[in-house]
Amino acid sequence: MQNTLSTFQFVSLSVVVLAALFVPFLFKKAEEELELFLFLCGAAAVSIAGLWSGHLILEALKEPFLISAAVLVLGLLFKCFGGNLHRWLHQTEMKTGPKVFLFLLVLILALTSSLMTAIIAALIGAEVIKGLRLAEKQKVRLAVYLCFAIGLGAVLTPVGEPLSTIVIARLRAEPYQAGFFFLLQLLGLWILPGVLFFAALAASLGHGPLTDGQRATSADTNAAVLGRAGKVYLFVAALILLGEGLKPLAQRTIGQLSRGVLYWINTLSAVLDNATLASIEIQPTLAQNTLVFLLMSLVLAGGLLIPGNIPNIICASKLEIKSRDWAQAALPIGLVLMAVYFALLLLVY
Repeated sequence: MQNTLSTFQFVSLSVVVLAALFVPFLFKKAEEELELFLFLCGAAAVSIAGLWSGHLILEALKEPFLISAAVLVLGLLFKCFGGNLHRWLHQTEMKTGPKVFLFLLVLILALTSSLMTAIIAALIGAEVIKGLRLAEKQKVRLAVYLCFAIGLGAVLTPVGEPLSTIVIARLRAEPYQAGFFFLLQLLGLWILPGVLFFAALAASLGHGPLTDGQRATSADTNAAVLGRAGKVYLFVAALILLGEGLKPLAQRTIGQLSRGVLYWINTLSAVLDNATLASIEIQPTLAQNTLVFLLMSLVLAGGLLIPGNIPNIICASKLEIKSRDWAQAALPIGLVLMAVYFALLLLVY
């Protein structure tokens, strides 16, 4: 990888970042074809940075396979056997009531995502949300709350999501000797209030019956399930290219910044995979309080826009949520929560 960027490369990569952030909100066609647009942004970034290689192309082809395969297989299973799930959900709601039902849905999926992975949790959550008796705007809000919560919960173990895998790998040596439960011990007391907060927001949407238990099978066709898996494949490939292409810009920009500035710079993980930023920022030489600052900003910012993390991508694809609808629901609550966490972190550390 190049160690320095020319002025042209720096400016051009900055334009790519701005395009990835704002063009989907300004042009309807880019919003409708978000996966393709971000793929083109990623290809442009890699080209500008001069980082094309056989290894990168292979990675962009290989890495999305397992995620898209999981989307495809579970989509087909939900199509065939989803009726059993929805009948069980109906029985659960009858016992708990709609508010407790939504609270438990978000809480359980968020906390178990660190073991069954954020991908599986998001697939289950998206299937449940699709079958609920909620207005479309309420479904968008519920999906946003769920994905924020999953993003928080999945970071607690190295199997939950790529971010936590990378962090544990980086901190496995001295002085941290990070093991399986390191992130749970480091972040658990910060993560749990956030998960409970989003579960409570989800509960606020439960104003009437949500399930009827009558849905025998998914309304999706085989072509729709296959198309969704293809979109997820292209989306993940786009994020791999975007992350690699923008890495030199991130290294130059964030190299010597304070933890407070980095906290807000990490809002870039709304469009630039937070695992990429973690691979640049997280080092064994960092103090523990700085680690908390950086990691909390990365996981919180990941929910702000659809490209921010895999659960967002899966839920947005399954529920056909547009970029601007996601942003309208996610940005206000996400930025306020980031500000609250920032104040609390400054107070504690």
